[in-house]
Amino acid sequence: MPDAPAPHSAPPAPVGPGGSPHSAVRFEVSALSHIGRVRESNEDAYLVFRVGRYLERIASNVPDGELPSRTEDTGTLMIVADGLGGHEAGDVASRGALATMLQLILKSPRWGLKLDDPATRETEIRELRDRTEGYLAGVHAEIQRRASENPALAGMGTTLTSVYAIGADLFVLHVGDSKAFLFHDGRLQKITHDHTVAQQYADLGVIPQDQVARHRDHHVLTRAVGGSDPEVTGDIHHLRSADGDRLLLCSDGLTDMVKESEIAEVLASRAASEDACGALVDLALEHGGRDNVTVIVTTIHFDEPGGNPGR
Repeated sequence: MPDAPAPHSAPPAPVGPGGSPHSAVRFEVSALSHIGRVRESNEDAYLVFRVGRYLERIASNVPDGELPSRTEDTGTLMIVADGLGGHEAGDVASRGALATMLQLILKSPRWGLKLDDPATRETEIRELRDRTEGYLAGVHAEIQRRASENPALAGMGTTLTSVYAIGADLFVLHVGDSKAFLFHDGRLQKITHDHTVAQQYADLGVIPQDQVARHRDHHVLTRAVGGSDPEVTGDIHHLRSADGDRLLLCSDGLTDMVKESEIAEVLASRAASEDACGALVDLALEHGGRDNVTVIVTTIHFDEPGGNPGR
């Protein structure tokens, strides 16, 4: 049976004096994971977290109109991880990667939650990227440490594809062959680039791009979190969203079974994130369900008049 859908909506916070404009960006998120029709266990893991800080008035003799009753800055974190290394090790790697990532974020003295000040924006973005690289290095080291202490987990690893959304800004971290897409103006755009041997052959011109999905090495990773490499480098993408855009994060259990044209059709026709998420998982199962399939669909709404900053 599939895991229960996890619809999640981050409602806009009231914005008073000192409030941030991006408080009115709302993320309608749904997530679903299914073991598939062939696998004996689900080695995929996912999470959706809202990250924030707030200021709430408890008491004051200053008139209501001069101080906000509450203001907050928030971000939304979404991650998909597909474990490698066999029945037990894959579970440990994917779930351990997500747990370790959250621990590292919680220990960080700074969280990137406000990028709308022109005087500090570029510095904040650069520091956020630096912290993201540090989190990835920490997760990689922790998965390797666990594998070194337990022979049954030797060689385990995981893909890791995440999106951290702050208002219109989207930061994508990617290692492996799980994927992130942006659906904008009726067109599905792939954000991530697979780290596989077959994709590397295509990049070098050895094979055509349209043969990658059918190549015998299309599942052989060139990068993974954990594994034997002493370090791992993640791709980091920064892009801007627009009102009505949709984000899709998924494991390859979806894209191996469902064509991108079919994915685009679902995202175009299913207005609710929960409906689109369920329809995509159902398609993967109808087409064979040969792997675990995990999907996160996010619809981005700009609720403040004139609040769509564009891209």
